Amino acid sequence: MPPPADIVKVAIEWPGAFPKLMEIDQVSNADSTNFYITEKNRNNIKNGSILRLTTSAAQMAQQLHERIQSSSMDMKLDALKDLANSSRDITFAQEFINLDGISLLTQMVESGTERYQKLQKIMKPCFGDLLSFTLTAFVELMDHGIVSWDTFSVAFIKKIASYVCKSAMDTAVLQRSLAILESMVLNSQDLYQKVAQEITIGQLIPHLQGTDQDIQTYTVAVINALFLKAPEEKRQFDEDNVNILDCPLTVSFNVIHLPKILFLVFQNVIRSNKPINDEMAHQLYVLQVLTFNLLEDRMMTKMDPQDQAQRDIIFELRRIAFDVECESNNSGSFEKRKSMYTRDYKKLGFINHVNPAVDFTQIPPGMLALDNMLYFARHHQDAYIRIVLENSSREDKHECPFGRSSIELTKMLCEILKVGELPSENCHDFHPMFFTHDRSFEEFFCICIQLLNKTWKEMRATSEDFNKVMQVVKEQITRALTIKPNSLDQFKSRLQNLSYTEILKLRQSERMNQEDFQSRPILELREKIQPEIMELIKQQRLNRLCEGTCFRKISSRRRQDKFWYCRLSPNHKVLHYGDLEESPQGEVPHDSLQDKLPVADIKAVVTGKDCPHMKEKGALKQNKELLELAFSVLYESDEYLNFIAPDKHEYCVWTDGLNALLGKEMTSEFTRSDMDTLLNMEMKLRLLDLENIQIPEVPPPIPKEPSNYDFVYDCN
Repeated sequence: MPPPADIVKVAIEWPGAFPKLMEIDQVSNADSTNFYITEKNRNNIKNGSILRLTTSAAQMAQQLHERIQSSSMDMKLDALKDLANSSRDITFAQEFINLDGISLLTQMVESGTERYQKLQKIMKPCFGDLLSFTLTAFVELMDHGIVSWDTFSVAFIKKIASYVCKSAMDTAVLQRSLAILESMVLNSQDLYQKVAQEITIGQLIPHLQGTDQDIQTYTVAVINALFLKAPEEKRQFDEDNVNILDCPLTVSFNVIHLPKILFLVFQNVIRSNKPINDEMAHQLYVLQVLTFNLLEDRMMTKMDPQDQAQRDIIFELRRIAFDVECESNNSGSFEKRKSMYTRDYKKLGFINHVNPAVDFTQIPPGMLALDNMLYFARHHQDAYIRIVLENSSREDKHECPFGRSSIELTKMLCEILKVGELPSENCHDFHPMFFTHDRSFEEFFCICIQLLNKTWKEMRATSEDFNKVMQVVKEQITRALTIKPNSLDQFKSRLQNLSYTEILKLRQSERMNQEDFQSRPILELREKIQPEIMELIKQQRLNRLCEGTCFRKISSRRRQDKFWYCRLSPNHKVLHYGDLEESPQGEVPHDSLQDKLPVADIKAVVTGKDCPHMKEKGALKQNKELLELAFSVLYESDEYLNFIAPDKHEYCVWTDGLNALLGKEMTSEFTRSDMDTLLNMEMKLRLLDLENIQIPEVPPPIPKEPSNYDFVYDCN
């Protein structure tokens, strides 16, 4: 007789004795763990687990609370080490916090550590470990979200900031201090103000110039957090001659310091011989997004046609292009001057020749387009004059309108770089070339506007072809960006190889690979084999669900990521899932996943804003890209299994697979793409024998019946 399904055998390890097998009533299996077993997590015990009898969480918390206050340095050090390890468990953390343990740790950091600093010269390693374990325990306890970050004093913030600002500090202490500052800034607007007052850019720069990539990552994360929480008015550029290295961040966010940080990051991180890990890649991506988001204000600002300062920029464009000075009001008649301005504005390629200011009232790109044009005219004057004069002198209707092109190009570049959007939680897509120049976006525009003019000439375009040219230019830019050029010069060289002729060749090659015949017989054949292909896609999706996927639990502190794995059973009847200590290198076996969800119990699959975990408040939950990767499985009455897919592909695979299990249609964009690819491939295979044969639009007529059937005979 097989043993009952709700009984598992575990080994209990008594102090000083060998583990002994015992039986415990249990619902499902679970991985062995070092955490306390409670009513909430007791279902995580699995067959063969070794449980260790130990002091209760409450008693352990009480003992450590007393031991960390010991006058003995060795006892204090051991206690803090144990506390740092135990604090990862939420059961213990709750008990320790109930004893006002967080306050005790902050007091030790604020004042208690000063007593040990006197011993630092003779016990330097001991002091570093003491402080490191204290801060580690603090970070672990705060990560549980039990205590609000708003409760900490200015003295504590100053002390943590002082560890960051010191030139020679223990690496572990520096890491924990940077992590604490990042969490403070992200979780409290009030603490942002206090932290930003304590740290200067000059104090963070040495950490970027070091060789420890973990320290560099934490430093960039702090800069990103401070910049993300900075009020709008402190994110704007100001050309004042201020020494940004000595300014508190609440002040220095008001000057051009971020591009300088980008260059330091490029020199010390991107150009380093060490490979960039995923977390650093994400922080670099966030830094890039935040830098481009500085442009959002100008992008969404309409030009005021009555603002003389703004109108003077247009006058400046005219002056540089045609080498003329603005005429005084007394020089010539009003009509003559108006006619002269209108003629020049037409040569500059504006849509509104009388009042070009109206062209910049469209948002986006608003005033950002005018800023780019002025930058191009001043910093690349020869190229600017050449483009304007070259097109204004043409009389064959093939002139490229510089003004209109610049406005549309600026709008396009903002779309490509997603200016104004919050950074994604799962993206690592940064471009090294944008870290190489103080005004990288403007230089990017200057390269692209010259490309547009070159492509216009290659296409021999007229004003009616404007949208076609813009589509080709967008394709050239996006194709060049895919290789992640390390510099703007490399990007420019790549564009040289992507001429209009080359784009046509690429399009033709891709079109041949995706050839789609439109004759009626072909369409009927496609329709006939479509169900077969859909069934093939369905099987592929279910097979992928059987292989399983590792999902990340979203938290405010990415470097302590927690993972969980989910996979479908081979018989397609049960979803197995469970927590993991780290991201797996391959498939996770079913028996190591402690939780189960029968497919028969699934009621529905919801996505995006309808997911329960996306309705929660918080900056991370408002991210647009995060919403696009979220889905939930509804089972029983109000129970949900919540997912955040690692990328769009996994999102489509899982939503398709779950819908297939429920007998619903698979509607993802990946399904449509796979359907087109497989259909085209199948069509080509079936039509190989008909190559170079004309397929008629209508079927051949059926011949008349024969006059007799004498030719029919019985084979038997």
